[in-house]
Amino acid sequence: MTLATTATAAAAKGVERSAGRRVARRPRAWLAAVPLLAFVALAFGLPALAVLNGALSVDGGHGLANLSRSTQGAYRTALLGSVKLAATTAAIAAVLGLLLAQAVVTSRSKALREAVLTASGVLANFGGVPLAFAFVATLGNAGVLTTELGLSDHGWSLYSFWGLALTYLYFLIPLMVLTVAPALDGLRPQWREAALNNGAGAWQYWRHVGVPVLLPTLLGGFVLLFGSAFAAYATAASMVGSSVPLVTMQIADALSGNVLVGQENVALALSLDMVIVALLVMAVHLPLQRRSARWLA
Repeated sequence: MTLATTATAAAAKGVERSAGRRVARRPRAWLAAVPLLAFVALAFGLPALAVLNGALSVDGGHGLANLSRSTQGAYRTALLGSVKLAATTAAIAAVLGLLLAQAVVTSRSKALREAVLTASGVLANFGGVPLAFAFVATLGNAGVLTTELGLSDHGWSLYSFWGLALTYLYFLIPLMVLTVAPALDGLRPQWREAALNNGAGAWQYWRHVGVPVLLPTLLGGFVLLFGSAFAAYATAASMVGSSVPLVTMQIADALSGNVLVGQENVALALSLDMVIVALLVMAVHLPLQRRSARWLA
């Protein structure tokens, strides 16, 4: 046996031993995730099962009557209203957030970039009653800007669809900035230089290179904004109440019995409808996110 053969055999045995150690370690690695999995099952699994069971409970049995009722009449109007509001605000926030993020990324001022990104991180999580109070005090019927600029004389009303949409944009635009800024940073300068060296202009670069690369991130950001606006409750409840039909308001009214008594299971069916919409949103968002990460890697 030659020295090379002996070395090859020893190397093969070493690879087999290391592979055996990795296989033996895998079950132990899963043990570290058991507390997390147990927490997820307890915090999310049990409530989801409770919602599903309540939505399907009909007169001591199970059926689809509650789900059918949740897609009819006022409930259907509220569901479509939430989808319309979420889609509108997500589209506007996606465009404005992209423009703001592009301006920040291409800026030579490091202080400006850090300030905008820090403010976006704060404002993206600013919502609920404080946000509603801020807009009521500023743009409400007796708000500062409303009285100073005479907005009421021009038909402005904060307690309407577009007033609520404007309020939602306050936290959706910063969220879009945080989402798309890393993707804009991932656009390599060499791509622009190569396009310019081949005679392409700025418009052609963005049309054939920049936008196709950013498209998965932009669509994923739109889906993320849609989900955030669709599930928002506290801001709308504090500011417009039931004047704007939203599914979250219908769920609250059904649970509290403000309109009809004994509609708790219908509220759970509406919640299940929202879960289904959220799952569809995540089903679109995750593949787009993976594709964007692969492009920019």
